[in-house]
Amino acid sequence: MDDSPETRQRLSDRIEEKQTAVRSYLERLRPRRHKLTEFSVVGSVLAALFTAGPAFGGTGFTASVQSMFSLDDASMVWRVLCLGAVFLSVGAGLATNFANSQALAEKVTAAETAIAQLEGLQLSLGFGHIATDEAAMLYKQFVSHVAFVHEVPTR
Repeated sequence: MDDSPETRQRLSDRIEEKQTAVRSYLERLRPRRHKLTEFSVVGSVLAALFTAGPAFGGTGFTASVQSMFSLDDASMVWRVLCLGAVFLSVGAGLATNFANSQALAEKVTAAETAIAQLEGLQLSLGFGHIATDEAAMLYKQFVSHVAFVHEVPTR
């Protein structure tokens, strides 16, 4: 492979473009991953809390809630809490499933690793510590781990 300054610059530009694309991907993916994780945790905790009151407080808890909300039937307390726990549990389960089925955590980790590898490659190439053909081979290797990042922004 040609090891001219122009070739090195073209490869360097390509590395920079891919870094930009991966960073853009991470900016979109991280918030989604955090939201799904937070919803899963909060939903699970709330579902547990909805069932903890009746479980630990028994009829005393039910009677207190019944009088607090002026309900005619004590079974309404149990129904509302159980229904709320069901919805929260299903929502938490779905959020966990969406996060896992899309392999969000693995994709974020792969993208963060690729950013670090590409930065190191960029430095080595820029300071002339690596031949262009070796740098091109490493570039291909590093970006193969983030093949799910398709778009490369244009300047």
